[in-house]
Amino acid sequence: MARAKSKSQEPGLFDSSGGSDGNYTAQNIEVLEGLEPVRRRPGMYIGGTDDRALHHLAAEILDNSMDEAVAGHADRIEMSLAEAGILTVSDNGRGIPIDPHPKYKGKSALEVIMTTLHSGGKFDGNSYQTSGGLHGVGLSVVNALASELRVEVARDKQLWVQEYSRGAPTGKLVKQKGTVNRRGTAISFRPDPDIFGAKAAFEGKRLYDMAKAKAYLFRGVEIRWSCAPGLITGKDATPEKDTLHFPGGLSDYLDMALDGRETVTGLPFTGEADLSGGGGGRAEWAIAWPERGDATIASYCNTVPTPEGGTHESGFWAAILKGIKAYGELVNNRKASNITRDDLTTGGCALVSCFISEPEFVGQTKDRLATVEAQRLVENSVRDRFDNWLAADTKSAGAILDFLVLRAEERLRRRQEKETQRKSATKKLRLPGKLTDCTSKSREGTELFIV
Repeated sequence: MARAKSKSQEPGLFDSSGGSDGNYTAQNIEVLEGLEPVRRRPGMYIGGTDDRALHHLAAEILDNSMDEAVAGHADRIEMSLAEAGILTVSDNGRGIPIDPHPKYKGKSALEVIMTTLHSGGKFDGNSYQTSGGLHGVGLSVVNALASELRVEVARDKQLWVQEYSRGAPTGKLVKQKGTVNRRGTAISFRPDPDIFGAKAAFEGKRLYDMAKAKAYLFRGVEIRWSCAPGLITGKDATPEKDTLHFPGGLSDYLDMALDGRETVTGLPFTGEADLSGGGGGRAEWAIAWPERGDATIASYCNTVPTPEGGTHESGFWAAILKGIKAYGELVNNRKASNITRDDLTTGGCALVSCFISEPEFVGQTKDRLATVEAQRLVENSVRDRFDNWLAADTKSAGAILDFLVLRAEERLRRRQEKETQRKSATKKLRLPGKLTDCTSKSREGTELFIV
């Protein structure tokens, strides 16, 4: 039987001789250089090594090309998935700089970007007013987690090529033959099976949906998609080839999400506006309430999806909620005061996109926007236009108000039913004598009896 240590045997609080290893010295301190931290702890950079993390690599490369398009330097992106599982994303933008880097002697700017964390052209705001790609992390992380990667840069009528493996160059930057009708950057890579597993592979449908969403979010870009036929399964609706271009932006996106369903109003509330005081930012939105079917709510910042919402989404819903409540007061509908954000989102279809400089995301995978100022900017921009839209179309405004009031009443009714059921259950379980039910949320003045 194990015996407890006596007090004299226990190490003191400041006893330097304690611990499982008495040889803890400077030699035990590791300094990881280059991209080794990424390969050691990929979860810190892409959220894990599962399918979602695998496809995040594709998102990072596509985001870089989208940044070129949003900045006005590209209008075409090509995304291709080959039979061997190699993904290629190319654009007709400016191309990554290939001239020698002034700080790193003997290395091109391209190699510095590919092999050094926190290097890139998105820090000072001069090259990109807004950007979705991580500042100096995305491309180098993809390179570190790819078993093979090839980058082609077309600049000044010349083509430059360099290849990498697991974050390290396998050769020098090579100047190829001249190219007159080509410009931009092309990245081809295969995820490393040592990181993601031997069976890990890109899913055509997932990549296609990603590209389609990007095309909806920026109407100035055309994305050309292609996928090897052998990678499309029988139940997969992914086309082998498609050209994605949506001049209507989020309005087109909303039409697709509604899929022909009737809505409470004849026309959805859609629009876009500059963010006043937002340093050149802007917001775009589209919302409707279908009479049947599931909700579709999605938000984006700088074309990056934010599935957990964030400050921009909070600002949007605040504008809609305040606007509909104000209209309820205007028409003397007292029940409008019961409407909450839950009533707005339940069954609604809404898309919100904003473009801001220096966005702050929660986590490296950018699932939620944390930029505090975005809430106020989006709310102010949307609120004015929503108020004007309600005032200009009183029929639609009345239909929305009645619809939301009914939802609020239904929510309150369900809550009342649950409360009644809870009280009924509590009454049935009431104990006699001193063993009475404890309904207090505080520990003070209460006791727990186990019988």
